[in-house]
Amino acid sequence: MPLPRLNQQVLPTLRSQTQAVLSAPEIFNFPEKVLQFGAGGFLRAFADYFIDHANRQGVFNGRIVVVQSTGGNRGNTLGEQDGLFTLCVQGLENGAAIEGYTVISSISRTLSAKDEWQQVLQCAGNPQLELALSNTTEVGIALDESDALALNPPRSFPGKLTAFLYERFKIFSGATDKGLIIIPCELVDNNADLLREIILKLAKKWELGEAFVQWLTSANRFCNSLVDRIVPGTPANEALQQRWQKLGYEDRLLTCAEVYSLWAIQGDDVIRRRLAFAAVNSSIIVADDITPYRERKVRILNGTHTLSVPVAFMLGNRIVLDNMNHPLTSKFIERIIFDEIVPSLDVDRESATAFAHEALERWRNPFLQHKLIDITLHSTSKMRARNVPTILRYYQKMKKTPALIAFGFAAYLLFMRGVEEQNDKIFGKCGEESYPINDDQAGYFYELWRRVNVNDRRSIENFVKAVCSNESLWGTPLAALSGFVEAVSEHLYLMRKEGTEKAIGRIVACE
Repeated sequence: MPLPRLNQQVLPTLRSQTQAVLSAPEIFNFPEKVLQFGAGGFLRAFADYFIDHANRQGVFNGRIVVVQSTGGNRGNTLGEQDGLFTLCVQGLENGAAIEGYTVISSISRTLSAKDEWQQVLQCAGNPQLELALSNTTEVGIALDESDALALNPPRSFPGKLTAFLYERFKIFSGATDKGLIIIPCELVDNNADLLREIILKLAKKWELGEAFVQWLTSANRFCNSLVDRIVPGTPANEALQQRWQKLGYEDRLLTCAEVYSLWAIQGDDVIRRRLAFAAVNSSIIVADDITPYRERKVRILNGTHTLSVPVAFMLGNRIVLDNMNHPLTSKFIERIIFDEIVPSLDVDRESATAFAHEALERWRNPFLQHKLIDITLHSTSKMRARNVPTILRYYQKMKKTPALIAFGFAAYLLFMRGVEEQNDKIFGKCGEESYPINDDQAGYFYELWRRVNVNDRRSIENFVKAVCSNESLWGTPLAALSGFVEAVSEHLYLMRKEGTEKAIGRIVACE
């Protein structure tokens, strides 16, 4: 007998049959208070989970309209399931393994920006709307000079949000109490400040008027934020089917996440009062300064991922747990954290070290099948945001080349070596295995690598110098850092000549 599909209609029949925690029926009558750009697994396992938890406590009492800006079937699937999905939280808590399932019911509906833009704009007329969230990856918060209000919809995320806010401004005639709290969740330093700056530029470029600009800056609050939770997403088909049998229903959006979570939001007492859901979620911190939280998380957790995943992938590892179980990659990860990243930070050394040990434990979570290939998404922009500041700070403090970081950078360049192009996608090769290079700079590297003699040391060094001299990629001329190009080139040459395993064995053996 086929399992029932998760949706609001089948919930009553599931209440006595499933081990998943379900919501009270009254939650489905709560008004829409949140507009969310992005339907991906991270926001669903993060902000949507926090809001769902608060709703269950009778605190926030609001639901979320999700706007899907990219293609794919995720929004359709959410619609078919009435916005419901199951969150599976797995991990170690006080040394004991735990696993729990909760049906998240904070999403009221999903809208496609491409196909339902007018319906998205209609949401601007909702007087109960309080909050706008986003997670469009590091490349999402960027100014598109060719974007336009007349497009249906505007191309960029900042363009879409500008159009939405302008519509709200017009509908409520600039009422100061109808502004929103805007919290971007992209892993970009000062993400809300950057988003606000771009929106103001678009408002001026699109000639939306001084009154709108005044309303933007006075009635709306843009809050920088930091997010931290490992969310591997939906399990592979066989594991997913097993969970369906366990729960007694079919959920195509079942999402796995670790136990740990942190949402640091920059704000004052006014923001604390307006974000009612924060009061009942211990993982949410509203603070005047979130810099220490951001520095630790972005540089240690995310930065280490970006530097170590290409190395690990070339060695044949395929999930994060493999990295911690592999004698070479585990040592590389520990050394790059404690020898180079932690010493470069401008935060309390003790708290940074404690956070680093916590990160290592999180990566050893036996439940999480976090795929390395997923972590390589947008590697170039991640390298710039997460690791270039570490490289610069290390040079300032230590006055020398960070050897392990240089090795990780070389492995990243090797990973970015595309060898074939199929259906407008570029693929690299690891042994006999092809892998997709999901990066907006894939074409740039593909063309650059084609001119390299991979067996010639000088040719490789010229390639590395060209990449490191590209200030548009890094925001600074990495080639100007004494010894950096030479170190990266040497590591890259040896990886090509001797193989990654021998090269990393040499680097981790150096004390």
